[in-house]
Amino acid sequence: MKEECLICKAPLEYLSEDVEMECELCHKKEASKTRCVNGHYVCSECHMQGIDRLVGICLEETSGDPVEILNRMMAMPFCHMHGPEHHVMVGMALLTAYKNSGGDLDLKKALAEMNSRGRSVPGGACGFWGACGAGLSAGMFVSIVTGSTPLGVENFALSHKMTASALNAIGEIGGPRCCKRDSYLSILQAVKFVKEHLGIQMKQSEIICSYSGRNNQCIGQRCPFSPLQKTKE
Repeated sequence: MKEECLICKAPLEYLSEDVEMECELCHKKEASKTRCVNGHYVCSECHMQGIDRLVGICLEETSGDPVEILNRMMAMPFCHMHGPEHHVMVGMALLTAYKNSGGDLDLKKALAEMNSRGRSVPGGACGFWGACGAGLSAGMFVSIVTGSTPLGVENFALSHKMTASALNAIGEIGGPRCCKRDSYLSILQAVKFVKEHLGIQMKQSEIICSYSGRNNQCIGQRCPFSPLQKTKE
């Protein structure tokens, strides 16, 4: 089933300005631009219920391949086709693979920080901010592993360059948004970036998307991860 609204599965709509909405699950009221065509709204916290489990899962993970780790995360029941959970998962997958590939990192502390930072990026940031949360998550990953702060020098630069690289890859493909595609693109850019700038070689498995049947806005052969690309080869 192609899922969009978590309540009724109807398509989502994106408004041009904020409107006060009430979450159908926790009944919190807040301003948002996103709801389904039937008027249902689910806040980011409710949308990401269960994501705290990722810290424990990542600490037990042994793979040095962030794509492999991300795929396992995306197969979990709390991960939806689209949503702000991807803003946390991209960075967590990269942190875990980085550590397992020989990176010097307090993984438990880093994962907790990634969880906090990633949650701060709302759903729809890709369209409303001009910065996809998956790409920002890759930049957060580099910021965390290099210890960047607003007063940093080289690590400050590296964090911005990582974010720019991920967002450029996302922009080159164009829209409409796909949280799976943009997460994969961000991770692939991060694997190359970390090898070049931090000297850590993470593994990179082939990506063939299995989510097109669940995405109402799938771009088909324009997507570099589409199975249709393989049939052309």
